[in-house]
Amino acid sequence: MLQPTSALRRRLPSGAAAQWAGLVAASAALAALFHLAGFPAALLLGPMLAGIAFGVGGAAVRVPRAGFAGAQALIGCLVAHSVTPSIAATLIEDGPLILAVVGVTVVASGLVGWILTRIRLLPGTTAAWGSSPGAAAAMVAMAEEYGADPRLVAFMQYVRVACVALSASVVARLFVGANPAGPAPTADPTLPGLLVTLAVAAGGAWLGRLLRIPAGALVGPMAIGAALHATGLAELALPPWLLALAYAGIGWTVGLRFTTETVRTTLHALPGVLVATFGLIALCGLWAYGLTFLLPIDLLTAFLATSPGGLDSVAIIAVGSRADVSFVLAVQTLRLLVVIVTGPIVARWIARGVPPERR
Repeated sequence: MLQPTSALRRRLPSGAAAQWAGLVAASAALAALFHLAGFPAALLLGPMLAGIAFGVGGAAVRVPRAGFAGAQALIGCLVAHSVTPSIAATLIEDGPLILAVVGVTVVASGLVGWILTRIRLLPGTTAAWGSSPGAAAAMVAMAEEYGADPRLVAFMQYVRVACVALSASVVARLFVGANPAGPAPTADPTLPGLLVTLAVAAGGAWLGRLLRIPAGALVGPMAIGAALHATGLAELALPPWLLALAYAGIGWTVGLRFTTETVRTTLHALPGVLVATFGLIALCGLWAYGLTFLLPIDLLTAFLATSPGGLDSVAIIAVGSRADVSFVLAVQTLRLLVVIVTGPIVARWIARGVPPERR
């Protein structure tokens, strides 16, 4: 089963510079194919799939933590340009329904984690933590204290993120049709606008991390940028090449987390994990269809809003498609906050229900 991985490992160049060059080339080729096929967020999907192939193939390169934070901050600025004060109005007017949307996602993921734990698809209580629809870093950090393998939890979390990104992009492609979305530059980039945007990205990411806000590197610039943009105090502008780097940074970070070791350890469980992940996405999709009868939103907007996790990836796809970005981000941001609070509680509850001999 692992022979293809070994063969790919032998084909990968040994030096870091050569691996980066190969990764960039493969990412560009895949992104071009997705773009020609009309997929929104092609510049995210190409690097992510290339990163998965290189990570599983044994590549040693990784996106530095600062690079990932910078990519998130730039995506936050991109989203901020599309966010209007209607997010607050949406939360107030449709608050109960939005809470119901979030609640369905959290309950469904908890049910999936409970089932996977009971059938012992993965050792110990790994599935309880790996099934959380978001807050991946927090789940990985706490998992080891409750007898779960943090590597397997991380693997489950990023399988979910990758599947959400792929499924959301496919659904968006069906709705966008033959008009592929590029990197969606915010405005005609000028030097003052670019400098303001970089300042908002850096300052917002720093403040978000200082205040320990969940996904602070993304949420901080998004909040500050949205306030400045909505009030007309500043115009955010990002050139396409910079957005392409940000998209690639997100994609590579997710993709390169799929390593040979985690795949080898979870190979027997991968089919079950994929079935559970796509089952969760399908369940959220059915709820999204129901939402179109309760709210004046289209199916694409509802699907992106109910997607179980991957805030930065979903934000990229929403901005690059015809979705209602304000509604999608309102629901996704609330989901992230709810998962941060309830995710560890649900995982601990599932873990306590596992007999000691199974932990």
